[in-house]
Amino acid sequence: MPEDVQQTIQQNAQQPRRASADGVEAEQHPLPDQIAADRYLASKEAVDATPSRGLRWSKLQPGGAA
Repeated sequence: MPEDVQQTIQQNAQQPRRASADGVEAEQHPLPDQIAADRYLASKEAVDATPSRGLRWSKLQPGGAA
């Protein structure tokens, strides 16, 4: 799905932001909003890909003279 979003962002960047013809107007979402949506979806996919859901378990050992 992120590839589709990237392709959509690329297509929207090549088209005009606002268009009107025969009294009908059309406007795209602002590019920063599209980029934010792409980042959100990418981060959501990255969290789903990790088996620990972002949690990391580690063993703490005190330092000092042994």
